[in-house]
Amino acid sequence: MKILLAEDDKRFGNLLCHMLEKEKHQVAWEQDGVRAYDEALFVPYDMLILDWMMPRLDGLEICRKLREQGFQGGIIMVTARDAVNDVVAGLRAGADDYIVKPFAFEELLARIYALQRREWKTYKETLSCGYLTLHLESKQAEAHGEMIPLTRKEYQLCEYLMRNKNLVVPREKIVEQIWGPEEDVSDNALDALVKLLRKKIDRKGDSSLIETVRGIGYRMNDGRHV
Repeated sequence: MKILLAEDDKRFGNLLCHMLEKEKHQVAWEQDGVRAYDEALFVPYDMLILDWMMPRLDGLEICRKLREQGFQGGIIMVTARDAVNDVVAGLRAGADDYIVKPFAFEELLARIYALQRREWKTYKETLSCGYLTLHLESKQAEAHGEMIPLTRKEYQLCEYLMRNKNLVVPREKIVEQIWGPEEDVSDNALDALVKLLRKKIDRKGDSSLIETVRGIGYRMNDGRHV
């Protein structure tokens, strides 16, 4: 599972990362609230573990803003606050679960897996934008009632943009998602991939679903900008 940890305590964050990675999870760790929000907004994480007290943007506000933007993954709030009104505030902001420090790692792990089981039961089988539908299980695209064959990278690009529908996704985030953070990829390679995807999914005479935002990146656009 792909997990984002937002925790500003270096010692505690390092320990949690180590333990989660031992359980075979892919973990990214941010120690700043704004950076955690940006990361979760543009990278498709399965689950977020958010510390309430974060610099620049606290975990409660991160949770609220992400839910407003349509984030569908699981969110567990981590905090030393154990008052009932604090728990209620976290859940109302969009958190799925709440764990109070100090806690045993086994308890956090049990909550992660319980939430994961629940998410699997409600997992969307398709993504849609305008006339385009992406079938997640079969990894196929359907446009205008016809199945559209996509290469692996075309599918990855399409899914990433659709999961961030109506949001402008920076070029560097797309490159990192499709090719990986260590790859040196030219702007021309991304532009060429977008061009190939457009050619397959767009209907002749209509505006492209994939909008170019000059100097920033791309947006999968159904006409309702956030």
